[in-house]
Amino acid sequence: MREIVLDTETTGFDPETGDRIVEIGCIEIFNQIPTGKTWHTYLNPERDMPQSAFEVHGLSAEFLEDKPLFGTVVDGFLEFIGEADLVIHNASFDIGFLNSEMDAVSAGSLSMTRVVDTLVLARRKNPAGPNSLDALCRRFGIDNSSRTLHGALLDAELLAEVYLELKGGRQAGLSFEVARTGTEPGSSVSAPKIRQRPTPLAVRIDDPARTAHESSVARLGDQAIWKKYSG
Repeated sequence: MREIVLDTETTGFDPETGDRIVEIGCIEIFNQIPTGKTWHTYLNPERDMPQSAFEVHGLSAEFLEDKPLFGTVVDGFLEFIGEADLVIHNASFDIGFLNSEMDAVSAGSLSMTRVVDTLVLARRKNPAGPNSLDALCRRFGIDNSSRTLHGALLDAELLAEVYLELKGGRQAGLSFEVARTGTEPGSSVSAPKIRQRPTPLAVRIDDPARTAHESSVARLGDQAIWKKYSG
């Protein structure tokens, strides 16, 4: 199953009052394993950057002024996400902003029916909280030391790890490789790599036990099932 872990950064909290998206980051996962494929862009919001928002993500109006407008990247964004479910933390916030941007360029809308909200998943597992992304990283032992500021792609990467833990985690010691043939869904996942022991285990059956086993087999004679069905 193909899913897209998604995050946005914005100029504020409410698109209805003129706030805009300034960054989108997406991570592809397939059968709950990251594939390494990402989609990321900064966006020119065509407005000023409030100081409160700048202190969250560090993206200034000057930095963003030569970045693309949403309308010029929306086709690439929609192509990348395809029909996949969208994994988002506090999804109503990001979907609200994305649908506002998409409506402004007549690009349709995203339905909440295709969204997996990790905040909802986290609250089910830990009703007492806290369930922020940073809190979940701490709970699951995920290194978020590079998150000095919010960033859509970095946050999507961290959220992908959190999501896998919320879904049950991945067994330590198993190494998976994703076999991909192009960018279309439907790729397969290889079996875990089998690691050889550096030193073989010692034989743990002793001579008396071996003699007793051979005696027991001899008593079966022609009734042994492997003799009935062999050859």
